[in-house]
Amino acid sequence: MLDTLKLQLTSANPAVISIIYSVLLSFVLSTLIAITYEKTFRGLSYSRNFVQSLILSSIVATTVMQAIGDSLARGLGMLGALAIIRFRTSLRDPRDIIFIFAGLAAGISVGVKGYVIAVGGTIGFCAIAVILYFSPFGQTNYFDGMLRFNLENNPSSKDMLEKVLHNYCKIFALVTLRDMAQGNRLDYAYHVKLRRGKSNDDFIEELKKIETIKGVHLLLQERTVEL
Repeated sequence: MLDTLKLQLTSANPAVISIIYSVLLSFVLSTLIAITYEKTFRGLSYSRNFVQSLILSSIVATTVMQAIGDSLARGLGMLGALAIIRFRTSLRDPRDIIFIFAGLAAGISVGVKGYVIAVGGTIGFCAIAVILYFSPFGQTNYFDGMLRFNLENNPSSKDMLEKVLHNYCKIFALVTLRDMAQGNRLDYAYHVKLRRGKSNDDFIEELKKIETIKGVHLLLQERTVEL
């Protein structure tokens, strides 16, 4: 058995070596795409399973394309087999779909031995993704969290609230406003982004100094990783 395996790996039969090189190249390119996805992600959380899927899908695409080769019958058979499978995973972010397609495109290009196209396309895709991350198209003014409280409905309380918000927040936007206690109090919900150097605790303490304010809650939106 060992002699047979050694014979397959010699230059007389380069197919096995070509397959190994293709899978390794697909792995390297898809890993670059996955790293780019992580570094340019601006949401609240990303899934590790999704990042792994970016890499694995590229390797699967390479394997499938090498198995099909130039055979039309194999291609139609593979298409029929994939048509049976129902993919129910929903991707809410269009950007995630684009990265999935990028991984598949890299894997397909490697599988058909279009190595130059695979390498050039992957590097170009990752470079443009990084450029967009730092460009005006990127979400530079995202919020730190949501502030909720209720306040007495009078002009003086509103003026004090405005002063605190302008002092501590770089950006704030009113999300919801509803009546409480037959209109005597108002329930507020703000999206806020704190100024640099301003702490959350000081912000909360300053809000609590307003005598008519109650139920102050600051829900921070830290980036997390979904396991």
